[in-house]
Amino acid sequence: MLHPHVHCIVPAGGFTPDRKAWIRPRYAFFLPVKVLSRVFRGKFIEALRRVYRQKQLQFLGTSADLKDAARFESFVHSLFRQDWVVYAKPAMGGAPQVLRYLGRYTHRIAISNHRLLAIDGDHVTFRWKDYAHGNKKRKMTVSAGEFLRRFVQHVLPRGFVRIRYFGFLANAHRTKLLVIARELIDESPQSLPSTASVPAEMCTWRCPLCGTAMRMGPNLTALQLQSRCSYFDTS
Repeated sequence: MLHPHVHCIVPAGGFTPDRKAWIRPRYAFFLPVKVLSRVFRGKFIEALRRVYRQKQLQFLGTSADLKDAARFESFVHSLFRQDWVVYAKPAMGGAPQVLRYLGRYTHRIAISNHRLLAIDGDHVTFRWKDYAHGNKKRKMTVSAGEFLRRFVQHVLPRGFVRIRYFGFLANAHRTKLLVIARELIDESPQSLPSTASVPAEMCTWRCPLCGTAMRMGPNLTALQLQSRCSYFDTS
């Protein structure tokens, strides 16, 4: 049941080499997902072969026979007969949607308290969402040991970092390059998209009463917000 995976948020655009212009995507999508899946598989398997040659892999238990080079190569070759899954979603619409999406993975533990239904010392009953059958909420009871095993799978090993930044968002030069990016993209109110043009499926919040998708308004910079709200200043 081990399910290692990585979530990536990629800007649909970037700097020219001289950082004097911003390149926007030419099409409505950023990357062809099926091609990306094969490229990811190839790069991952090549990295696996490299660490094997450098004797950085440990083979224990049922994988002990992979210490033999011929068996290892046969195993790696079989990986090309399987499709690897890369799932991509369209742009989220704005900063609030991105923060809400990221928050589910960066600032929450493996299971929240409200999903725990019963604990008797030997077994734990909790609520889970069945994504394969219309997101139906179901209950599951497992032994305390099994519950702890599943929980610790979400604890990062020593030395791992939960969030990494690359490119113009890297910590070394993020502050400087973000200023340049915002100037090139031009965040003036006239260039902001109308909320009426945002598809309902891209909206992450729904009205708790009627269920209608709630559309976000324009995303304002701190300076724009200050200018719009200056009449509230009572100083």
